[in-house]
Amino acid sequence: MIIKDAQFISSNTQVDKCPQTNLPEYAFIGRSNVGKSSLINMLTNRNKLAKTSSFPGKTQLINHFLINESWYLVDLPGYGWAKVSKDSREKWGKMIRAYMRLRTNLICVFVLIDSRHEPQASDLEFIELLGALEVPFVLVFTKTDKQSAVKTDQNIAAFSRKMRETWEELPQIFKTSSAEKAGRDEILDFIDATNKQVSE
Repeated sequence: MIIKDAQFISSNTQVDKCPQTNLPEYAFIGRSNVGKSSLINMLTNRNKLAKTSSFPGKTQLINHFLINESWYLVDLPGYGWAKVSKDSREKWGKMIRAYMRLRTNLICVFVLIDSRHEPQASDLEFIELLGALEVPFVLVFTKTDKQSAVKTDQNIAAFSRKMRETWEELPQIFKTSSAEKAGRDEILDFIDATNKQVSE
């Protein structure tokens, strides 16, 4: 897939105020500071489409971007940031659950995981939530340029083993580096193929 056009459409805290559309939607989410904004900018080949920050928790809203006037990329707030208040975490939880449950055109959630770390409880808990809500998802391991390929594969294998404790079937996995543009074609090809399946 070649991305010719990427437009910011809206930011919302309430699902019913998100764009009213039947176009397929792909949401990106992960722990704070996982490199989500950098990945979105890399995928769309736009340096400043999603706002990057050195401060975790920058994204607080449901951000919609229209891609090629044919599908939506959705930038969701990060989870697992300890420095936000309990009230803020509860509001985040309600907003995300409402989005996942009510957004009928949501095709797939891209769960971003920092490839440098061993399995994290917050990632596994969020994946269990997706399972409970029956929302399709894939895993995107980020920042692979920060370590050796062997170490990345070891951490992905450890995460897969942990998932197999509660999952019979594992989702598709992508390995990415925003700095090296690794994984870009694979993710965009996946979205392109999925869009074709949806339209059939």
